[in-house]
Amino acid sequence: MPELRIQAGRLFDGNALRPERGLSIYISDGRIVSILAPGNANPDLDGKEVESIDASDLTVLPGLIDAHFHPVSSTFDIAAIDRAPPSLRALDARQHLEAALRRGFTTVRDAGGGDIGLVRATEQGLICGPRLLIAGKAISQTGGHGDMRPADLAPACNCGYRGALGIVVDGPDQMRAAARDQLRQGANHIKIFVSGGVLSPTDPIWMNQFTDAEIQAAVEEAATRNTYVMAHAHTAYAVRRCVRNGVRSIEHGTFMDRQSADEVAAAGAFVVPTLSIVDSIRQGPVALPPAALEKLAANSDKGAASVEHCVSAGVKLGFGTDLFGVLRDRQADEFTVRGRIQKPIDVLRSATRVNAELLNQSGQIGELSPGAYADLIAVEGDPVADLKIMADPERFLKLVIRDGKVIVNRIKRST
Repeated sequence: MPELRIQAGRLFDGNALRPERGLSIYISDGRIVSILAPGNANPDLDGKEVESIDASDLTVLPGLIDAHFHPVSSTFDIAAIDRAPPSLRALDARQHLEAALRRGFTTVRDAGGGDIGLVRATEQGLICGPRLLIAGKAISQTGGHGDMRPADLAPACNCGYRGALGIVVDGPDQMRAAARDQLRQGANHIKIFVSGGVLSPTDPIWMNQFTDAEIQAAVEEAATRNTYVMAHAHTAYAVRRCVRNGVRSIEHGTFMDRQSADEVAAAGAFVVPTLSIVDSIRQGPVALPPAALEKLAANSDKGAASVEHCVSAGVKLGFGTDLFGVLRDRQADEFTVRGRIQKPIDVLRSATRVNAELLNQSGQIGELSPGAYADLIAVEGDPVADLKIMADPERFLKLVIRDGKVIVNRIKRST
C-alpha cells in the first residue's frame, strides 16, 4: 500500500474546523503520521512512493461513526430474520456493511446481532465494510423488548427465546452467564433492554424491565473485560435506573426529562438518540403490525424534546441510526433531524469525536490527528455551515478512506 498525502481545503478534525486552509494529511501503514501546513513535506516519507489526492476544494473530516447499527437487519419482521439461514443473514449483512462504508461510516457499533464471523470477514477483506464493534446477542428478560415470541405461542419447554438478534434471560445468575458468554464470543460491549420498545409483540413501551440486580450483573461482567453496557431505554425512569446502576450508554432516551438528563450528565454517561427512524417509518414504505404502529405513535414527537433536555444538561450525545429493512439506505438522514435541534458542529462532533469516546476509542478514530487510524472523508461544501451536505452523500461525498485504503474517490488524483 503506497503512502498517501491528502491535500485538504477545510479540515474539521473531530472537534473544530481548523482555521488553516490547504493542510496536508500524510498517511502511512493505515495511520495518520502528520498534518502539515502548505509548503511543508514530511521527512519521514522521503524516498517513499507517496500518492497524492487533491481535496483542496473540499472539506475533510474524520470517518463517521454510527453508534447504533444493526448489521443483521434485513427487515422489520424480526421473526423472518430469525427464520433465515445464517448464511443468508451473513450475505445480507455484508451488503449492508459495505453500503454504510460507501456512505462515509468507517466505524459502526453493533446494537445486537453482530458476531465474530462478521468482524473476521471484515478484517480479512471478505467484507469491504466499516470497523465493526459487536454486542453479540442483545439480552432481554422474558416478555421484554428482545423477546420476539408472540403472546399466543405456548413454549414447548421452559427454555427462553434465542433469536438472531437477541436472547432471553431471567435473574442475575442467568444475566451474568449470558454476558460472560457474549464476551467469550468476542463481544466488545454488552447490550440489554431496560424498557419496552416498538417492534416487540408483548411489552408496552413504558414497561420497566430487568431488576437492579440483573442490570448490575451485566455491568459487573462487562467491567471484567474493561468494557461497558449499552441499554435500550425509552422512558425517563428507565434512563435513571440505568445510570444509577452503572450503564455507560443510553440508547434512544426518547422520553427523557430534565431530571434524567441531569443524572446522565452527572454520571458521565452518554445518550445515543435515534431520531430519524421515526420520521422514516412515517414516510414509508414500511408495514408494521397495528400494535407496533400504536407504540410508534406514542414515540412520535418526544425525541426532539429529549435531545433538548440533554443539550441543556450538558449530556454527551452520541450519534446512531437503528435502521432496518428498506430504511437502511437512509443512514445519513439522522444529520437532518439532529440539525433541527443542534448546531451543525455539535452534530458533527457527535458522529466523530464523541462517539469515539463512547466506544473507548479516543485517539484512534473520530479525529484527524497524528497516530489515529487513517479514517477520513471529504465532502463538497462546508458542513459546519450547512449540515444538509452530510445528509446527501450521493451528491456531496467525494472521498472515503478507511485504514489508509481508498474506498470511494470521486475526485481527480495526481501523483
